[in-house]
Amino acid sequence: MTSQGRRVVIEPVTRVEGHGKVTLQLDEQNRVTQARFHVVEFRGFERFIQGRPYWEVPVLVQRLCGICPVSHHLAAAKAMDVIVGAKLTPAAEKIRRLMHYGQMYQSHAMHFFHLVSPDLLFGFDADPAVRHVFGVAQKHPELAKQGVLMRRYGQEIIRATAGKRIHGTGAIPGGVNKNLGTAERDVFLRDVEQMVAWALGALDLCRRYTLDHLDELADFGTFDSSHLSIVRADGAMDLYDGNLRAVDRTGRKILDGVRPARYLDHVREEVRPWSYMKFPFLSALGPETGWYRVGPLARLNTCDLIDTPLAEKERQEFRKLAEGPVQVTMAYHWARMIELVHSIEKIRELLHDRDLQSDDLVTQGERKPEGVGIVEAPRGTLFHHYRVDENDQVTMANLIVSTTSNNEPINRSVLAVARKFFDGRELSEGLLNRIEVAIRAYDPCLSCATHALGRMPLHAVLLGPDGTERGRLVRAGG
Repeated sequence: MTSQGRRVVIEPVTRVEGHGKVTLQLDEQNRVTQARFHVVEFRGFERFIQGRPYWEVPVLVQRLCGICPVSHHLAAAKAMDVIVGAKLTPAAEKIRRLMHYGQMYQSHAMHFFHLVSPDLLFGFDADPAVRHVFGVAQKHPELAKQGVLMRRYGQEIIRATAGKRIHGTGAIPGGVNKNLGTAERDVFLRDVEQMVAWALGALDLCRRYTLDHLDELADFGTFDSSHLSIVRADGAMDLYDGNLRAVDRTGRKILDGVRPARYLDHVREEVRPWSYMKFPFLSALGPETGWYRVGPLARLNTCDLIDTPLAEKERQEFRKLAEGPVQVTMAYHWARMIELVHSIEKIRELLHDRDLQSDDLVTQGERKPEGVGIVEAPRGTLFHHYRVDENDQVTMANLIVSTTSNNEPINRSVLAVARKFFDGRELSEGLLNRIEVAIRAYDPCLSCATHALGRMPLHAVLLGPDGTERGRLVRAGG
């Protein structure tokens, strides 16, 4: 009970990475007036890597995450490239790109097949005893098998380029420490066409689902927003390297061609007392209107083209959903599958590149005291910024993780869903799952930890104006 009325608490929110909760504030007429998505854990990586030698950082910071460690590994390595004054050799950049696309492929496959497909295949109101990854395996065994094998393929790409599937050591300041042997390459080439076919199948499923349910999904957690990502100099999507571009809700470019080193001229972070996660915004617009979305939806809204034919064809179909930027929150899944196809197309292209067998792997140049590295992680734009002293020790680190940028949008999606489906009186399994569905569209990484598979444990309590309990719904994890 609060002075503003009643409050509903959903805690914890899982089947995402990390731990969080949702609170809904109601007025005396049972209308939802506020929704907050709280991140309730604290990590502190920016502090405890201070004092460490800079060459350790690409290995240390990837411990933030067990699902997308490659993204942190590469963003940190790119920042350290600046520190050591390196211009990467063609072989080193292509090895890193192969590692990165392997990461995108396995992460997008896992999110779709393991975490999202139960909602799409069985429906938001399906029996929770069925609506999970094991239900998919029982009802759609071939689809479940594809998901496992696609993730394994991406993980093996990571192992071959980084040394290990999780928390590898392949990227170092100034380059990489191994190439890709011909025997390793041939193993991947043997299965690559099957991976392309399966990726196209997953994309087709997402496209058809979105278009068939568009009337229902159009306002499901949806709102107008700005979007931000890095893009290549020619405007093409580039998940590994590029300059910052942001478009507003009409598609007008707010930022364009902003070099990573200049990100602080345009991006700020706001702190709010009820969450450990910050709230980034574009400084020119301020915290009230300067927030933005990142990730697959944003990347398709900011780029002008995709440089692989299958994904580009699908991008053009996707953009037909709206005259300006696509704002449908549930379209994140369709966009994510377009990136899945793009990633395997890039993997196939790189596997045929002989530079991968080169031994010219490391360079260095004029030492600098500060470096910024930005990549597009599976969940969105990832910023790593470091300063290093004359003793080679890190003195400052600033990380803006993808889900941090999506913090305000996630809160707005939760509010939109709660207002539409919650009457303030009766708690239901369907309501809770709809809130979770809206959150999962962003594939959030709350602690940059690991995915929690199975049923989502939730605890929701409805309090009356006098503070007494009016309803309770508890769902155990599985």
